[in-house]
Amino acid sequence: MPLPKSVRRFSRGSDVNELPFRPALQSPLHDFLAPKSIAVVGASTDPTKRGYKAMLGLIKDGYPGAVYPINPKIDMVLGVKTFPTLESVPGPIDLALICTPAKTAPGLMEECCRKGVKGAVILAAGFRETGPEGAKLEQMTLDTARAGGVRIIGPNTSGMFNLHHKVNLLALANVKPGDIGFISQSGNMLLSLALEAEHNGHVGFSTYVGPGNQTDIGFNDYLEYLGEDQNTRVATFYVEGFRDGHRFLNIARKVTREKPVVVYKSGSTEQGKRAASSHTGAFAGSYEMTVDLLRQFGVSVVHNSDEILPVAEGLGLMQHAHGKRVAVVSDGGGQATIATDRLTEAGLELAQFSENTRRRLAAILMPQASLVNPVDVAGSTDANPALLAECMEIVAADDAVDAVFLVGMFGGYSIRYAEHLLGGEMRGAESMIELANRVDKPMVIYSLYAPIKPPALRRLHEAGLPVYSSIEHAVRLLAALAERGAYLAHVADSTPVAGVSSIATIEGIFARARAEGRDLFEFEAKALLREHGVAVPAEEVVSDASEFAGIAGRLGDGPLAMKIVSKDILHKSDVGGVKLDLRGEDALRQAHEQIMASCRSRAPLADLRGVLVTPMAKKGVEVIVGVMRDPVFGPVMMFGLGGIYVELLKDVAFRAIPLSRYDAQSMVNGIKGHKVLDGLRGEPAVDKEAMVDLLLKVSSIAAAYPQLAELDLNPVIAYSHGYAIADARVIVDQAATMDHAAS
Repeated sequence: MPLPKSVRRFSRGSDVNELPFRPALQSPLHDFLAPKSIAVVGASTDPTKRGYKAMLGLIKDGYPGAVYPINPKIDMVLGVKTFPTLESVPGPIDLALICTPAKTAPGLMEECCRKGVKGAVILAAGFRETGPEGAKLEQMTLDTARAGGVRIIGPNTSGMFNLHHKVNLLALANVKPGDIGFISQSGNMLLSLALEAEHNGHVGFSTYVGPGNQTDIGFNDYLEYLGEDQNTRVATFYVEGFRDGHRFLNIARKVTREKPVVVYKSGSTEQGKRAASSHTGAFAGSYEMTVDLLRQFGVSVVHNSDEILPVAEGLGLMQHAHGKRVAVVSDGGGQATIATDRLTEAGLELAQFSENTRRRLAAILMPQASLVNPVDVAGSTDANPALLAECMEIVAADDAVDAVFLVGMFGGYSIRYAEHLLGGEMRGAESMIELANRVDKPMVIYSLYAPIKPPALRRLHEAGLPVYSSIEHAVRLLAALAERGAYLAHVADSTPVAGVSSIATIEGIFARARAEGRDLFEFEAKALLREHGVAVPAEEVVSDASEFAGIAGRLGDGPLAMKIVSKDILHKSDVGGVKLDLRGEDALRQAHEQIMASCRSRAPLADLRGVLVTPMAKKGVEVIVGVMRDPVFGPVMMFGLGGIYVELLKDVAFRAIPLSRYDAQSMVNGIKGHKVLDGLRGEPAVDKEAMVDLLLKVSSIAAAYPQLAELDLNPVIAYSHGYAIADARVIVDQAATMDHAAS
């Protein structure tokens, strides 16, 4: 029977040559992650030792290459002749598994170099994660390996396997070859997924690697390898912290266009971040920022560890949906309600059926059945469970439907009601498979009988349809399919908008700020924006009270705002450095006197340069636009509700710079409070295109000036037409300024 259409290229059992992603191999990891020969350094006859378990795994799995146990104290391990040293091995060695203590690593690296070993897996702990002495030992090992061209996995790693090549250095039992590649900073996470896959019975793995301390090979290298590996259809990662997130995103940009990438990022809480750091020494940055940036580049992020395997399995089978409109077919009202709740929470939509769809459903269901989405068959299938397949076919034919979700007890009718219903369930399963073969829409099944694997569900699973025992897991897959579909649909729109060139006068402003060891004054920050086409209100800097003559007329007839100008005062309001709603010269002079007196009193050492006078912004929706130079991911843009809400709600979106127009649009539409921008309680909607234009211009500015370490526009007042920037702050990167000037 042909494979279902939506899974034809990515179903279980399909030929790996059907995979579409077949670039020329660039990753050097292929040389030793699929080795033709393996040396086990520290091979042992003690069943509790890794040197024994690795040998056992290779022999039991029938590894076809040469295996060389290395141990000068014994003659044989599991019937295989040992060698005293790596250099005494007669043939070439692609991979060396080092099972000996940390202190032996530098010397063994020298042996690996002399022997021409391509890669080494160092299992031992006792390196950088233990302190300065361990870090010194790790660096010595790395320097030796690099000098001889040996690549290192680890140290402090759980190991690796490549099941399609029968390389099982962990000696895990009952793991089957499959299409999920898994890279995990936690060995226990691998064990958890392996046990889950064994219970599932249909899921298998291609390659697993525990990156350990990532002394040499890191997440970026593994992503590139899995992207090229023809046995891997889904690249899956458990990540505590990235080291070079910017490069990971650039590699993900290429890989995710061809195959799914799934990431579970731990450290979503402050306590979790500390745990991650103490475990691997990895830098764990902002969780929310990391999630947004990964999704920007097409990565599917799961938030719960029990979602990793279900989502990876489903994405490998179904790949993507064309939209987020889901049709729910159910044989129970309660579960239909639960599914509706979870779908809505996940940002998916219940498809609105056409009149023709409702008419066709009415023709086959009992009068009490619900014909709107979700469809509740209300007992219509009790005597004929195959009718569920007919319902799925009817809703799948509706142009308003992007995916079909079957919810209920399919597969268990013969168990719950009568054995003779098994025939109807099997006919229904075959009809669902045939439907999936004809329709390019994901078919996802939840059944409360899934844990016991009745025949009809086994048939569906074997044919490549995802079957789940959790509504939540099924919905998370549907959300991932929709997200991936949206990403693929907009790949052509993801080209960054052309940047701008730096301007000499602005370069001069940065140079003066650096020479004075300060950040930009607000008026300088606004000059930076203004010179690059950002709409900024008129303003004047006043250093003496005599300069107030005529200023009100020059800045307009409305109320004015006044702020202190000082490199030493960051939070102006805290020292009485801000006055609002000022009208007329007398009010301006009085405000100036009060500001100067207050600042001299509360900040006596501050260098006071004068005051900035600008028109007060009219009432509107306050948003924040920011730029930061993240040490892991590089320059990042932030957008969200501003003013007090940024601290209170933390409702912000992040994207890596430079932005595409689609990136900017998705930021504006992607915050949880986007309905505020659409207008609430009769308020007009804000000018979203103006917001998008602002984000793109700020992105270009950040790319043009590496001296800009941080930019904060808070608040920006958004109106139905345009916006007003009420405050602007630019932090100067002193080192980047010097480097930029030198270049």
